[in-house]
Amino acid sequence: MDIKFVKRSTVKSSKKRTSKFKPLLEAIEKLKPGGQAVEVSYSNEKNINSMRTAVYQFGKQNDFKVKSRRDADNKKIYFYRDK
Repeated sequence: MDIKFVKRSTVKSSKKRTSKFKPLLEAIEKLKPGGQAVEVSYSNEKNINSMRTAVYQFGKQNDFKVKSRRDADNKKIYFYRDK
């Protein structure tokens, strides 16, 4: 294994998660605590994990708590704001 230190400015970072989940994050932002939930269909487990991570990080950045429940039979996940 070759380990080398480089300047941080040379490391490129992309915000694919933000652009990929932007419609979902905008919908989450509109939710009211104790109100409606957002229903999202998913195709595989990898999708659901990255979706949850993006939503939870978004909630943490905006100082509110988001919870989720999964309906595995229908391949849907529900996000809602906690009280």
